[in-house]
Parts: sequence; C-alpha cells; structure tokens
Amino acid sequence: MPSLSRRLAFGLIAAATVTLPALPAFAQAKLKWAHVYETSEPFHTQSVWAAQEIAKRTNNRYQIDVYPASQLGKESDINQGLSLGTVDMIISGPSFAARSYPPVGIGYYPYIFRDASHLLTFAKSDVFKELSAGYAEKTGHQMVALTYYGIRHSSTNKPFKTCAEMKGLKIRVPDAPAYLAMPRSCGANTSPIAFAEVYLALQNGTVDAQENPLTTIEAKKFYEVQKHIVLTGHIVDHLSTIISKQLWAKLSDEDKKVFTAVAQEAAVRASSEIQAKEKELLDTFKQKGLTITEVNKDEFKEAVMKNVTLESLGYRKADYDKIQALKSEGL
Repeated sequence: MPSLSRRLAFGLIAAATVTLPALPAFAQAKLKWAHVYETSEPFHTQSVWAAQEIAKRTNNRYQIDVYPASQLGKESDINQGLSLGTVDMIISGPSFAARSYPPVGIGYYPYIFRDASHLLTFAKSDVFKELSAGYAEKTGHQMVALTYYGIRHSSTNKPFKTCAEMKGLKIRVPDAPAYLAMPRSCGANTSPIAFAEVYLALQNGTVDAQENPLTTIEAKKFYEVQKHIVLTGHIVDHLSTIISKQLWAKLSDEDKKVFTAVAQEAAVRASSEIQAKEKELLDTFKQKGLTITEVNKDEFKEAVMKNVTLESLGYRKADYDKIQALKSEGL
C-alpha cells in the first residue's frame, strides 16, 4: 500500500491535471488603441483612463496599450488599420469614416451644430445610432462614442466681420470638402498648406488666415503671427471612438457593454476638459493683444446652404433635419 506522502503526491498531480485545461480561459487579450494626438491632450489621457477602466471592469481580461502621436501611423493609416487588423480601437475624425460611409460625416457640414452641447446631445441621439449602424453595416466597425474637439474659428491678419468681407482672403483650410465649404461660399481663396507649415505661411504672408479650434490656435502658437480672431464657429469639430470589426466579433455581449460604456464616459470627460480650456482662451488671447470679433453666424450659414448642398457632400437631408430638431442638453 502506498505511503501517505505518496498518496498525497498522486492526489496533487491528479488535481493539477484536472485544473490545467481551464487555464487558457483566463489568458489576457492584448489590444492596441491608436490615435494621432499628443500625450498632453485629453484625447490621450482619457484613452489611457479608459484602457485602465476596461481592464478593471473585466477582471483584467484585456490589456489595452494606447499608442499616441501617430506612433502607429497617420489618421488615414489607423483607419485602414481597423480593417487590416493592425489596430483594435482608434480615436479619429469621422471624416475618415465617411470615406467608407459618407452619411456618417454629416457632423462636419458647417453650422449643423449650434454649440458643443448640441453636438453632445447628438452623440446620445437615435440619429447618431442610425448613422453609426449604417457605418457598422458597411464596414463591420463600431462607432461607440463622440468626443468634442472644439469649435473651429478663424484667425487672420485681415479683419472681417461679414461673409462678404472674406472675399479674396487667402486662408489655409484642410483639403476636405466640408472644411472648404464656408470659406469658398464666402469667396475666400483657400490653400491646402500642410499643417506643419501653417505657422511659417502665416508669418511670411503666404496666407492671411487659417481656421481651427482655439485650443489649436494656442497649441500651435498661431496667435504669435495673427492679429485677429474672428468667431466664425463654422464647424463644431469632434472625434469618433471606433472598435474594429475583428475585436467586436470576439467580445461577449457583456464585454461589448463595458467597452461602449467606458468609451462614452471617457468621451464625456475629455469633452468637458476641452470646453473648460476654450472658455479660458478668449481671455488669454485678449491679454496677448489680439482682437476678438463676433459675427452673425446666420449670414455665413445661409451662404453655405446656398452654395454647397448636403447631397454634394454625400449627406442626407433627413439626417440634417433630425439633428436640427434635437434640443441641446446641458453638460
């Protein structure tokens, strides 16, 4: 008869044999989350928070590494990476998603949103769900949240207060139809200068003006080479959080809820930070000697709607009407 110690040893071996097959179920999935923003920006810091929060809420079954500042490629690359399987999650402007499914880019149509609150009401609305469902049907990717990026205004060395006064103004604008719509509708001469070269172009007079959110005007120090900020407020800019079709297909229904809820919470947190920063910046620019000019946005909006139709950009009037009907909620 085996000794007690030998019988205990056999028992331990048998127990180990029984438990071993269950171990792979606890293997941690490693995921990549990519974006093009700097590590100091809320889009990155809140992505890192979201990665940690997802790990926490799923008992560490997912390790998400966040790759900022174009480490995994520029914006077009990371959007393509969703389909190639080289990234699992991204934060990106919906204009890139609109290349696959044009209607989802409607938020870039000038003056469609009244303000940040209107955009964030849209982010929780049925019309956003319908648009993101159309994008998911076309690509398989899931657009789970929208983050406020900032309201695009104009900085210039030639002051203007009306749409008509923009005629002949040399202005740098990203080379995308929705961005070009307002300046061209007002008769400005647009130039698609590379973003990294905008400061020098403004400094040496290659262009008179540019347009971007106040946070970008500060970050890129455009205020050093511009005399005026005109609050054209033509686009309420925003970013999408998108989960790849491959990752989405692997997630359980419970995990899908976790990923979606956390992405939306992170978007709200980042949006609040951006709004607070914007409010401070108008005073900052005034202190730096810049002139701040308000305009009648309705005049600019009418010019856009007359010259650039929704349909010409691949958008749908029915979606536009639904967005206009949304009543903004306070944050």
